[in-house]
Amino acid sequence: MNTSYTSREQVEVYRFSWGVAVGVPLLVLFLQGFIPVRVSALRILDLPLVVTIFFAISRRNPITGLGTGCLIGLVQDALTQHPIGVNGIAKTVVGFLASSLGVKIDVEQPGSRFLLIYFFYLLHQLIYFGIMRGLANEPLIWRWGHQLLGALLDSLIGVVLFILLDRFKQRV
Repeated sequence: MNTSYTSREQVEVYRFSWGVAVGVPLLVLFLQGFIPVRVSALRILDLPLVVTIFFAISRRNPITGLGTGCLIGLVQDALTQHPIGVNGIAKTVVGFLASSLGVKIDVEQPGSRFLLIYFFYLLHQLIYFGIMRGLANEPLIWRWGHQLLGALLDSLIGVVLFILLDRFKQRV
């Protein structure tokens, strides 16, 4: 029986200890809430999104990616004055798609990780913008330069963060 390159048997799936699975998202949520208050130029970063993408592509399970994105997004929403569920919805979609795509392509190389984070940052921002503008009736303005710069910064930070977090992976 021939298996394709993308079969589940050939793809490495990882798990994480409870301390890492809970501690890392809580740490980045704290940093996301603390750093932009001190340095307003860093409001463009979305570290919880980077962590959502990392856990989703490492676990390679769409249901787990969906749940991870949902939980991280809802906690992030609870820490802001925006409507609850906006980041939850956007990160749920990203977590599901990232874990589904993690099975199909090589996500262990820095170049592919950079491109994934860049793409998913823009997708997250589009979903967030659509929900806030369409459903919450917030007067947001889409600024391409701002979004592309945010995607670039998140991608660069994400590649470094992925290398650090790779040390906590445990093969299933």
